[in-house]
Formats: sequence, structure tokens, C-alpha cells
Amino acid sequence: MLTEELERYSSQYLMQTYARVPISIVRGQGCKVYDAEGREYLDCVAGVAVNALGHGHPDLVMAIEQQARHLIHASNLYYSEPQVQLAQQLVKLSFGQKVFFCNSGAEANEAAIKLARKYASENIAPERCDIITMHNSFHGRTLATLTATGQSKVQQGFAPLPTGFSYATMNDIESVKSQITDRTAAVMIEPVQGEGGVVAADQSFMKELRALCTERRILLIFDEVQTGIGRTGTMFAYEQYEIEPDIMTLAKGLGGGLPIGACIATDTIAQAFGPGSHGSTFGGNPLACAASLAMLRVIQDSRLLEKVQATGAYLKKGLQELQRRIPLIKEIRGMGLLQGVELSIDGKSVVKDCLARRVLINCTMERVLRFIPPLIITQKDIDHLLNVLSDVLNKRLKNP
Repeated sequence: MLTEELERYSSQYLMQTYARVPISIVRGQGCKVYDAEGREYLDCVAGVAVNALGHGHPDLVMAIEQQARHLIHASNLYYSEPQVQLAQQLVKLSFGQKVFFCNSGAEANEAAIKLARKYASENIAPERCDIITMHNSFHGRTLATLTATGQSKVQQGFAPLPTGFSYATMNDIESVKSQITDRTAAVMIEPVQGEGGVVAADQSFMKELRALCTERRILLIFDEVQTGIGRTGTMFAYEQYEIEPDIMTLAKGLGGGLPIGACIATDTIAQAFGPGSHGSTFGGNPLACAASLAMLRVIQDSRLLEKVQATGAYLKKGLQELQRRIPLIKEIRGMGLLQGVELSIDGKSVVKDCLARRVLINCTMERVLRFIPPLIITQKDIDHLLNVLSDVLNKRLKNP
């Protein structure tokens, strides 16, 4: 179907929960995608940080094809070799010793919330159940995770919301301290707030937060749904802060395009989950785990993390050069290939203008352009992105 037909049928048959960009993507290869009319676009959204290896990566495609021929799903009533192998790899790469698999970032965060509450109430004090999160955070769309999300706009219309959540200010340790009570079980934080405007946690704040949580016997949860699996230049963003959380959540890039999420914890904390305490019908199915294993192999075998560090720095430098020339740019911030550009004008119109030039970018918090391309993006592609962005912003400067 052409885009115009899909738009009409979408309006007729689908719940209107998305403000869709008016193109229909039908094919992808590397960092390029193609619409129903055959037009080519540079993809700097990557399925919202999901398509870490771009589109059609041969190793990922082969792993999915081979696993699909053997077994797609059997449920968690039985053992699964790909699931155990993936858990083993994630444990080897991270601080944790145990993994729970699910299907999305929201579900991974739900698991983390449940695990933290259960562990704290059983091992610290029965009343320990409250979770502190950050203003402008984003943790998901389920009732618990949208309550954990520190943005009132996503919570409107869904009352009554679950109790037990409060909000502190990112990079303000005194704000966190002010929210701690005898009922506090955990602090949940994104190392970089993606949906919250690409705001990274300060090094000193993270170290103070780790020390505070340790002192007060409060669990520290890192939501690495967007930052995990190489996005910031290390396998996990926490590595760059030289601290370790007690629980970490992953999704997005973990499956390279297939739905999979994970909640990772230390062995001591993970013991709070026994048979029947949590579960997921599709979580950790063989197909998604095979894809994830292929993802991790490619990242390690191709030294992709080093490339992300180089291309991330190249992108940031290019954006900073634009900032010096274009007064519409207020601030550049982010880590690795998760970069944000805060503008003094509406960002959605800039996204639309870039779309017309066949470059896909994203906007959060109304005025922050977010760049989350595939981790395989080249400097040539980044140059093209920067040239288009420069042209678009300069035209906006001349014709506000």
C-alpha cells in the first residue's frame, strides 16, 4: 500500500495513540530506510534506539532465520538453550548474577520495581516499598511505570495511579535526600534521560547517589532501556560512572529489532523472586534471545564500542560547531550516539523540514532534537546529517 492508503486505513482501524510521521517505511538496509514510494532516507532514529545494527544486518538476519527454523516459542514452562546462553552473556558483561527476561522496557522496569519492593520489604523492613525517580524521567506506559515517570503529562487521565512513588531533581543530591523516608526501597534513574530531553547524569551526582543508597540501605536501579547495549560507547552507561547499580533494566537495542527486555540484579537481590513471584509468557523466547546473542557477538567481534566512541565524539563535535554558527541552538548534550540539541524554537517543525530532506530525526520535550542513529553509522552519514541540519536551521533563522 502507498502511504496515503495506509494513513487512511490506520485512521479507520487503529487506536490513535501515535502522532505518526507521514511516511510508510517498507524496507531498510544499513542506516538507510525506504518508503512505500521508493524514496531513501537516512535513519537517525533507528526505531527509537532499537535498530542498533541498522537494518538487514546479515549476522542478525541469519540468527533469526536459523532459530525460526528450529523453534520460535515454547514458553517458560521448559528450559531454553538460547535464553540460558543470553543470560550467561549478560552476566559475563555486567555487574549482575541473575537475569529475568520480558518483552519491553516497560516490563523490565515493572520487574525492577517489583523486585526492589519485594527484596526491601522482606530483607530490610516490611514498610519499605516507595520508589524515588527523577523529574522528567521516562520509565514506560504501564500504570506503575507511567507513575514512576516524572512527567505529569503522561499521567493525565489515568487516575487513580499506584501509590509509592516520589520525584527528585536530576543532578541534585539534596533533592534526592529530601525525598527519602523510612519507607524508601529504591531510587530509579536513567543515566541519560532520553525522552526527558537528553539530559545526562553528572559523574559526581552518580557517585554521591551510589554512596547515599549504600549508606541508607536503599537499592539503586539503573534504567538502561535506552542507554544500554553500546548506545553511549560502553556496553552499559553505568561503566562510565565507575559505579554499579543493584538492579539494571535493558530493552530497545538488546534485540536489534525484536522485542525483548531484561532485568538484571545481583544474586542476593534476585533471590527475592521465587517461583510464581513474577513471569512473562513471551519473555526470553528462543527467537528474541537468538537475535540478542547475535547482537552481542557483533558488538564484541567488530569492536563496535570503540567505533561508537569515535562516531559519537564526531557527531558531538559537529553539533557543537553548528552551535557556534547558529544562535537557534542553545545547548548540546548527551553521551555516545545519544545526542540532543536544545533549540530556542519548536523542534517538531525542524523534524518536518529534515524529513523533507529525507533525514529522519526525533524531537523530545518540544524543543530538543534527539539523534539516536544505528551504532554502525559512518562519519560520511554524520556529515550528511549535519549538512541537512545546518541548512534547515539556517533557513529557520532567516525565515522564523
